[in-house]
Amino acid sequence: MAVRTIRTLGDEILRKKSRKVEQVNERIITILEDMAETMYSVGGLGLAGVQVGILRRLVVIDVGEGLVKLINPEIVKQEGEEVEEEACLSVPEESGYVLRPQTVTVKACNEKGEEVTITAEGLFKKALCHEIDHLDGVLFIDRVLNESELEKFPEVIRPQEGEE
Repeated sequence: MAVRTIRTLGDEILRKKSRKVEQVNERIITILEDMAETMYSVGGLGLAGVQVGILRRLVVIDVGEGLVKLINPEIVKQEGEEVEEEACLSVPEESGYVLRPQTVTVKACNEKGEEVTITAEGLFKKALCHEIDHLDGVLFIDRVLNESELEKFPEVIRPQEGEE
């Protein structure tokens, strides 16, 4: 296993759409292991292949409930909506409020090549949406709500001016 370099804003690869993995093999397994090691090395919650320069539909996530490795993840169902603050390893020192579904259902393959279906909410849901966006060349900063859009969501608690 190896820690890979995380690509950051300005690197053109982050805006490219990732290609489907056609076959789960040792190379794909190694990439997933490297991605997990890279994510853990910087204290991240999720990482997409594109963030380490691999244009394949690969995602690793660990929000404190154990490592999840997904191949070709796709959101097949979304319900509700909520606004939450997001940040990203590829956009250091930036954060913003993003509108996401409350619940998502994702279909993917695991590292054994078996199809899995995951229904998630909370932090795991946010990580799934965020990482799948990466696979399509979308960064969270593309989805950040402006002040007038945020006003439609009074439940969002934002720091007051002067607070951190």
